[in-house]
Amino acid sequence: MQRRKAKMKNFLVLTKKKPEKSLTVRIKRTGGRGSDGRITTRHIGGGARKLYRIVEFAQKIMDVPAEVMAIEYDPNRNAFIALIQYENGKKNYIIAPEELKVGDKIIFSEKAEAKIGNRMKLKNIPEGTMVYNIELQPNKGGVLARAAGTGAIFWELKQERKTINRQN
Repeated sequence: MQRRKAKMKNFLVLTKKKPEKSLTVRIKRTGGRGSDGRITTRHIGGGARKLYRIVEFAQKIMDVPAEVMAIEYDPNRNAFIALIQYENGKKNYIIAPEELKVGDKIIFSEKAEAKIGNRMKLKNIPEGTMVYNIELQPNKGGVLARAAGTGAIFWELKQERKTINRQN
């Protein structure tokens, strides 16, 4: 039974079971213990071991086309992630938008086409476009609308400032 106004995840879109080894790190769990080994927070411990996937929120590689290699599940966040490979061979994880598919070509450029998966500066995004993973400061990484099912719509440009409408 589904909760009211809740969307269920569609796990059929996932294409890869194991994460990319070079883009993962193991997180040391504390079990609720501080640096001296004593319990500082009760009732913490156990659970499955998780590998942390290193997701790039501030795209550093610009103007190099990339291809979506896989859509993966990430146990550390509620959005799926996409493994992309640039033409120069480098691989990265990004947060996957809903309609992104394996084999799609994307690019991170200042003057990119406004299509799903592309990343560009706010001043070049047309009004009324749905966006996600929004940076508040240039090259600091996306901080708004990163969770699954979230997004924002750009409304207007006034004096080099964009107004966005966050739905959630």
